[in-house]
Amino acid sequence: MTGAMAVKREQPNEAADRHFSFRGGRTILTWALGVASLLLFVAGWHVATTYRLDLHIRFVNVPTPQAVLRRAVLAFHDPRFLEHIAVSLQRIGAGFALAGLIAVPLGLGMGRYRALRSLAYPIVEVLRPIPAIAWVPMSIMLWPTSEESIVFITFLGSFFPILINTLHGVAAIDPVLIRASRSLGAGEAALFRHVYLPGALPHIFTGLTVGMGVAWVSLIAAEMISGQFGIGYFTWEAYSLVQYADIVLGMLLIGVLGLLSSGLIRLAGRLVMPWRPLTDSSRREAAR
Repeated sequence: MTGAMAVKREQPNEAADRHFSFRGGRTILTWALGVASLLLFVAGWHVATTYRLDLHIRFVNVPTPQAVLRRAVLAFHDPRFLEHIAVSLQRIGAGFALAGLIAVPLGLGMGRYRALRSLAYPIVEVLRPIPAIAWVPMSIMLWPTSEESIVFITFLGSFFPILINTLHGVAAIDPVLIRASRSLGAGEAALFRHVYLPGALPHIFTGLTVGMGVAWVSLIAAEMISGQFGIGYFTWEAYSLVQYADIVLGMLLIGVLGLLSSGLIRLAGRLVMPWRPLTDSSRREAAR
């Protein structure tokens, strides 16, 4: 009997060990596949540009990876290039932070109060399909400086994904949780703090991740049209001066910065919602 009880006590630990080893092996495999795909992409780029392939898609003028790497080494020693990066990061930070500070509370309020949703949702649905790039002429007229107009366009690009996902997050909350909270005496402030916000957080961080990607698209387009600094302006200037290596360098830099910024949001989501990995693993175990 005692031996059987000891076996039973050991089973959860063994299951946990298997779970963590499985997660560790899966993480290594994921990273390995990611690195392999990037190496395969660079190899294909090298072959296409070295042999100047012209198979309807023309690689005649596309620079090789080696040429872009040499240009990158020189560019990162150029203070003006570093200034381009710093200006774009400042703009994306200001526009995205402003969008999050406005869209999340507004989405929570629209999800909670039907009157506010009826008032604001039609305006949102009319403005949301308008591409951020279409706002460039209007933003130039609205704001006194080009810097403010670019931040405004970046704000618009990230505002609507954050708002809509927050609104959907509130709608997805189980009504039983709300009724249970009210039966325990929770007021409006307590409901928002302990029910609506935690329940909508997964959707909010999804909106933040999507909004960050759209913010970069909007920022680069605005910098190409009305900017004098920034990665978008650097890339467009390189095209105007027929500097092909700089064009590719600007594009790759945009992709890397976008990847890093989205990764920071996902990391913040894991820190704010530590229960999510446990919940997901529990669901997988239940499905088995």
